[in-house]
Amino acid sequence: MAQAPEPVRSPGSAAIQHRSVEAVRAEIARVIVGQTDLVDRLLVALLTNNHALIEGVPGLAKTLTVSTLARSIECSFARIQFTPDLLPADITGTLIFSPKDGEFHTRRGPVFANVILADEINRAPAKVQSALLEAMQERQVSIGGESIALPDPFLVLATQNPIEQEGTYPLPEAQLDRFMLKIVVDYPKREEERAILQRALDEDAVTSRSVIDVAEIARLREAVRAVEVNDRLREYIVRIVEATREPARFTLGDLEPLIEYGVSPRAATFLARGAQAYAFINGRDYATPEDVKALAPDILRHRLVLTYEAEARAVTADQVATRILEGVGLP
Repeated sequence: MAQAPEPVRSPGSAAIQHRSVEAVRAEIARVIVGQTDLVDRLLVALLTNNHALIEGVPGLAKTLTVSTLARSIECSFARIQFTPDLLPADITGTLIFSPKDGEFHTRRGPVFANVILADEINRAPAKVQSALLEAMQERQVSIGGESIALPDPFLVLATQNPIEQEGTYPLPEAQLDRFMLKIVVDYPKREEERAILQRALDEDAVTSRSVIDVAEIARLREAVRAVEVNDRLREYIVRIVEATREPARFTLGDLEPLIEYGVSPRAATFLARGAQAYAFINGRDYATPEDVKALAPDILRHRLVLTYEAEARAVTADQVATRILEGVGLP
């Protein structure tokens, strides 16, 4: 019996689209040594049209990774250095009076770019955070009573330093909730450290180039939305979210005095959408519980509000998230 011929893949097929993701990964790897987890999570944010907060000590290439990702896409990029004296108009723009025609004209700020690097975001006061919050949530800004839409894609990738607290402001819970991911960057491995040192001593500086454009990003996002999330996986996501609110139902009664507030329904949406993107960048058209578990700490850690007792016992949100994932168990 003759074997059925292989189906002919169209230019928009999943296999070809996945090669676009691999091209971006490879381009970033030309500049950045290691940090694969950070790169994958930034790609998850990009492919789901969401924002990410990156936390790590200075010198871990957070800013360089974000700028390299932006340069690998043919799109506009703006870096905003957050400082205590920053004003909302410095981000969104303002109205400028023109004596020539006697009218006010809108001067757009740096937020009108596809990829925004908000460097040291926690150094800006509340008014600036409120202006950025509107941009992140509504994807528009208000200038002089007029609402102006931001470009698509629009991605805020923010960094903050966990060890230097002088002159910083805690981010409002509402704004933290708008970040799909809070990515904690750790020190490189020994082999990676040696490779970084070798590049610094022996090689010329490498600059990245664009390998995909905005239109391709839109096609990739459509492919990510088509990744299958079956009923069993949806139930697993709901159980994780419920366990943050009622841990005793999942034999996690020891967490009751440690959790002030569980996560919002937005966390469940982000777990599902994140699993779709994570599966896609790993070459699959279906999401698995392992995809959810891989991203869950990055999605939960900044949404879990812990009690004073947890703080007194030096219990972290990461530890609580780990216990929840253990208690719920894989389906």
